[in-house]
Formats: sequence, structure tokens, C-alpha cells
Amino acid sequence: MLFRSRVIAVLSCVAAAALVSSCSSGVSPSRGSKNFAKPKPEHWRGETERACLVSGYVRPNRFIQARSALGGPGGGIASCGAFKPFVVHAIDNGRVRLRPAATLRCPMVPAVDRWMQRAVAPAAARYLGSPVVKMRVAASYGCRPINHRRGGKLSEHGRANALDISAFELADGRVVNLKRGWRGTRAERRFLRAVHRGACREFTTVLGPNADRFHHDHFHFDLARHGRTGTYRVCR
Repeated sequence: MLFRSRVIAVLSCVAAAALVSSCSSGVSPSRGSKNFAKPKPEHWRGETERACLVSGYVRPNRFIQARSALGGPGGGIASCGAFKPFVVHAIDNGRVRLRPAATLRCPMVPAVDRWMQRAVAPAAARYLGSPVVKMRVAASYGCRPINHRRGGKLSEHGRANALDISAFELADGRVVNLKRGWRGTRAERRFLRAVHRGACREFTTVLGPNADRFHHDHFHFDLARHGRTGTYRVCR
């Protein structure tokens, strides 16, 4: 079940930056604001984060911890970060661990939870015959440009609005690794493609091994808004 409780927060809307985010496994902070293209105001970021926080959809518990605001180069929240991010050690009420723990903004937490319940768990039962008990996190928050390219647009990872997953560990000890499993056994291929399709219903950006060379070994998920209306989705 999804994490539910009351979270009371008094927040201001912020301007932020980022368009479609790509990623790679590194998550170290950038060393200066010159690493980024000049950000454009995107008021939806503060609005959606505040709405999630006051909804009570996510609450701190033994699997999820609230942390102080994240900031980036040059005084930061306009460049990187989130007002009240969470460090997530497990999802699906603790049944599926994240290793290492992922640092995510509030709206990402229920999205990952729904993806697990609606896509990953059923696919694991159908194609692999064993539940997923752990997901390997390739990246979560990291204040950096897309694909670490100097002068590029800020990655959604820089807003704690993205998660990269490189492998799924099953209760019976098997590991389904994206790098090998995408073209692995029939069961692995069917499982990973079902997981990918399911992610496209929960996230606005989904990138996998067929997207480009930067994602050959992991899935990237984020909640960026695309297009003028914010309703366009990227699913590759």
C-alpha cells in the first residue's frame, strides 16, 4: 500500500530548471554553476512538491526519512534541489528495498510505489515466479547536467525528480540485470519489457536500453513536464 499520513508543510513556490533528463550512474554534485545552462522558471515544480507534501501521501517512517532542503551551486534551489526531499530505503510498505537508498522529491515516492505494485510485482509473478525484494539504484539525486555534459541542461536528477534502476533481485536469490537481461532469457526479456511498459503509465519520462547508449544498462524514470501543456510523455 502507498505511504499515507498527514504531513504539514508551509512552502513557497519555486522556479526551477530542467527538461527531459538523461542520466548515467554517477551522482556526485557538480563543482560550479558554469556546468549548467541557464535555467528557466518552471513553477509547476514547487506547486507539485507542495501539493504532495500537504496531501499526506508520503510520511516519514522506518523505511523513509525526511531530510533538509537540497541546494546546488550558487545558493542553489533555483539550480538544484528540493524543498523537503525524502531518503527512501524501501517501497511497497517495506517489502522492496532500494540499495543504495534513493533521495527523491515527494511526488516521485508514490509514483515509484505505484509502479512496483502495478507493474513490477505482477510481472515478476507472471514471468519469473518469484517476488522482487530489492532494486539496485544506479542514481537518484545528483546536482549535475544531463549526461554530465558541461554547459548542458540541468538533469532531473538535479531536482531529485528522477530514479535510475539497474537490477532487480528476487526472493529466490536470482538477479535480473538490465545490461544482460534485456537480451537475456525469454523470461528476463518479457519481465523487463513489462516493467518498462508499466513505467510509462506512471512516469512522464522512461528511458531504457533501446533509448540511447547512455541507458544501455539501466532504466531512467522521472516526472518532468514536456511540451506546452505538460501532458506529453517520453517512453523509449
